[in-house]
Amino acid sequence: MKHFGHPLMRTIACVGALVGAATVPAMAQEFPNRTIEVVTHAGNGGGTDVTARMMMIRGRRALDTDMVVVNRRGGGGATAMDYYLTLPADGHAILTYTIGHAATMALGNTEMTLDDIRPIARATDDPQILMVRCGVYDSAEAFVEAQREEPLTYGTTHLGGIDDVSAFMFARNGDLATPNILPFEGGGELATQLVAGAVDVAVLNLAEASSQIDAGDVCPIVVLAPERMAALPDTSTAQELGINANFSTVRGFVVHADTPDDVAAEIEEALLEAMNHSVFQSFLVSAGLDSTSVAGSEVWGNQITSMLGDMDAALRELGFIE
Repeated sequence: MKHFGHPLMRTIACVGALVGAATVPAMAQEFPNRTIEVVTHAGNGGGTDVTARMMMIRGRRALDTDMVVVNRRGGGGATAMDYYLTLPADGHAILTYTIGHAATMALGNTEMTLDDIRPIARATDDPQILMVRCGVYDSAEAFVEAQREEPLTYGTTHLGGIDDVSAFMFARNGDLATPNILPFEGGGELATQLVAGAVDVAVLNLAEASSQIDAGDVCPIVVLAPERMAALPDTSTAQELGINANFSTVRGFVVHADTPDDVAAEIEEALLEAMNHSVFQSFLVSAGLDSTSVAGSEVWGNQITSMLGDMDAALRELGFIE
């Protein structure tokens, strides 16, 4: 105490106090400093929910913090998007973004616009698959012929999104009867209801019905892609059937547009590291996909912009948008 009263010591003490005071707010701004929410519109077990959870397995390590899924179901993604707009733009909340969100934006059913989000990374580029109960149709050709005169009931997730656009365009371009559409809240529920007989056809991705496929209850009948999937080498494509209907469920991650540049860059680096890890890559392989699904912010951002334009055009053609 005696030495503390010396002028030199008082000066050192004051400088130390100032440095300490300046350090507190700087430390408070470090990222991340709490749990990161990963907001998704899908129910538990849905394709988007599963994709987010698979990313998080290594994402937690890459960011050195906990991550939790926050499910906000409803409105074709509108509930999740509008909820996300209420969260701080500090990087501690990440939004899963899909082609369904682009449809919801095109329809004007959410307050969110492209100006509100910043692309981070793409996770999957997953073809839409028409699935039926096993044993109902002998072949893809028989499935198509069954719809020449009488419509089938197609189960989709939500309305005005990629699923029902896929169903309508498959029927229209194949000169088939216009399908009856029955919406469900998530892919897991839809797969279960297909087995139960509530619908004739389900528009799903491979991961959403993997357990029912493995059990022999659900059979993929047509893949809406130019080429056959590696995981489904015996399943015909719409292209092979002479029907021009190529649609994919694209899933990725975005943050608020005004998220600080350094924070956005750190999140992108971490998510790419997580999704290029063997854990996530194995998940992609199990879904019939490969490493090309994963892409950074530039590729993903361009795709988001083009998706919105494509969905707007398709929804206008189908009469969803005046």
